[in-house]
Formats: sequence, C-alpha cells, structure tokens
Amino acid sequence: MNTDILVIGAGPAGVMAAIIAAQNGARVILTERNRGIGKKLSITGAGRCNLTNQTDVAEFIRNIPGNGRFLYSAVQCFTPDDLIDFFQNELGVPLKVERGRRVFPDTDEAWDIVNALSRKMTDAGVKLLIKTRVVGLSIDAGNGILGVTCEDGLQIQAKSVIVATGGLSYPGTGSTGDGYRLATEAGHTVIEPLPSLVPLESVEDWPRQLQGLALINVSVTSLYKGAKLGTEFGEMLFTHFGVSGPVILSLSREIVPRALKEPGAVTIAIDLKPALSEAELDLRIQRDFFKYSRKIYQNSLDDLLPQKLIPVIIGLSGIDPFKPVHQITKEERLQLVRLFKSLAFHILRPRPVAEAIVTAGGVSIKEINPKTMESKKVSGLYFAGEVLDVDGYTGGYNLQIAFSTGYAAGIAAQKHTKDF
Repeated sequence: MNTDILVIGAGPAGVMAAIIAAQNGARVILTERNRGIGKKLSITGAGRCNLTNQTDVAEFIRNIPGNGRFLYSAVQCFTPDDLIDFFQNELGVPLKVERGRRVFPDTDEAWDIVNALSRKMTDAGVKLLIKTRVVGLSIDAGNGILGVTCEDGLQIQAKSVIVATGGLSYPGTGSTGDGYRLATEAGHTVIEPLPSLVPLESVEDWPRQLQGLALINVSVTSLYKGAKLGTEFGEMLFTHFGVSGPVILSLSREIVPRALKEPGAVTIAIDLKPALSEAELDLRIQRDFFKYSRKIYQNSLDDLLPQKLIPVIIGLSGIDPFKPVHQITKEERLQLVRLFKSLAFHILRPRPVAEAIVTAGGVSIKEINPKTMESKKVSGLYFAGEVLDVDGYTGGYNLQIAFSTGYAAGIAAQKHTKDF
C-alpha cells in the first residue's frame, strides 16, 4: 500500500493534519489503533470538549508554560479565531464562549465535534484505517522517511509521515507512548514524560477526610521550600487521595517535578476568604463570635464555612471545641484568622500520568522545525500534538496546540510531497 502522506493517530492533531493535507490535494491515509477517531477528544472537558480559548496569540503563548515560544509560528498560522471559524463556518458546528474565554460546542456535546471532523475527513477524501497500530518507521539515510510498518505486518509506503499519537495521559484512549518509541527509533531525544494538569495526593490525612467537598472562589498558592511557585483563583475539590479541581490542575505543572523529587517538599496554602484582608476577616469573625457568644466554639462557625470543613478547622486551630465563644482569647482568634487565610498541607506525589489531562515532556522541540513541525533529523517526518514537549494550562489551550501543530504539519507535509 502506498500514499502521499501517512498520519499516525486520529486525535485532534492527526485529524486536522489529515484534513488539511487532503484538502490541498494530497493522498492521505490516517491510521488509528482504536475503533474510530477522536476517542480522547470525546471525553475532554467532562464530555463537553473545551475546544480552545478565545484570545490573541501573545496571550495564548503566555498560557503555555511548556515551551510556549516554540508554538508561536504554528498558532500564528492557525489561531484560536481560525479554529472557531473552521468549526462554525466549515464544519457547521455552533460554538459558545464561556467564563475565562473557554470555547465549547453550543450543544455541550463533544461527540458533535468528533462527528463533524469525521464528516470533513470523508469529504476531503482521507482514507481511515481503524484498529491499525503503527509499530515501526521505514527510514532511508539519504532520502528520509519511506513509510511505516504496522503491527499486523502491513507495510505502507509514504512520502511523508506525521506522528500524532498523543502522550501518556488517558492510556485507555490509545495514548500509550507509541510516538515516543517511534521518535527514538528515528534518532530523536524524548524528554521524560511527566503528568501535567493532574490531581495531587496529600501527606496529611485531613484533606482526604473532606472527600467530595468543593470550594469556590478560593485563592490557592503553591510553595516549594517556602518559595512561591504560583497562585490560582477559582474552584478546587477535595478527594479520597488529596485534591483536584481547576486551580489544583493549573498549579500542578510546577509542582509535579518537585514533588516527584522530594515528596512533602511542596506546600499548598488555601486562602478561604481571599476578598478579605486579615484585619477585615478578624472583624467579621468578631461579629460572628458576638452573635454566637452564648454558644461553644464548635457551633460558632456555621456562617463562615461549609459544614464539612468546620471540624477540620476546629481541629487545626488548636482551640478547645467546647470552649465558650466569649472566652476565646484575642490570640486564639488571630490564629483562626491566619488559618482561614492560609489553610496549608503538603503534597506527597501527583496521581499517575494515566490520570493526567495532558503529558509534559515528549519529543524535544530543539529537534523540530517550529514552522513546519518537520523533524530536523529525518526528512519528511513530522510530529504534532501532545507527542511534542509542549503543554499548556487548562482552558482549551492544549486542544488548540493539537489543532495548530496538526495544521502546520499537514500543510508542510503536503508541500513536501509536491516537491518529492
């Protein structure tokens, strides 16, 4: 079997690459080890599919902590606005913009995105081979890429090959590191893959006791040996192992390598009342203590905290839960203020990479042309999406990375085949 372009992996990067290359006249085969396309895409954003973030290129790059500058050309070539236009006007999928400029399908159904991409692939003439796993590359030292070998022995000759196999997150969707093995076979350096945008396990037991409790409008700061790593405002969730939720996932990227190296060295500090200064919070607590002056301490915090959190705060404050409120000293009250403003615990480790939203690490960007996504080591070999050592914050940034790098690779591979 032979083709102009062989794309490995039918996630967002691979599908976009295949569509764009085929629309520009190339014969394209897309291989996918699953039974259909977009398996991981269908579960992103809790099944709602946060496609992108409606922002300009400069702001977009600022939200890519993992080698953001490498992506400038690709995102400039296919911007968030271009992606929105592509889905709404070319694919006929109405979109909406929500808080934080996050873009979703109007129906809140990720499958509407997957189905629209599938129809577009068919219209463009892409040949899809499902349940087909590529296990090797055929490379000629002088002429570059020649094709691939599949697990069932099928040989596919191709003038260009685009590797878009994803990282290691959600392995049940097919992201099991195949791209890293193919890249290594081609002589590329693979930066150690680590979980990013991942829940975290706590050293202390009390966060686990709060399993199921969500906190909204809190400010959360991460510190490594006392030095600040980052601060996020928004929502977090306590779990049976520690913590998760949007602010925790965003902070996790800087936490993970440090927690893996030194378990317990990273501290998470939650400001439960970020809208109030310590002085303002002290006055608020004084008002509540006056209101409940005839009660005992453990029955005085109902107006300030979620019910599930009250026993934990009481325990951590060191104040006798049965102490009459009117007997609480100023120093005890100020200690309670400090606890509200910095409810701290330590991180034992991240959850496994299989539970991460994305993977940090991957094919070294130093060995990839940032304008075309072509390998600097093997002519005609391209990489796109999460297999690369690039990753962004939560909010649609990682899917945009996949679509933009897939677009760049598809355009470049098509040009390469014309000049072949």
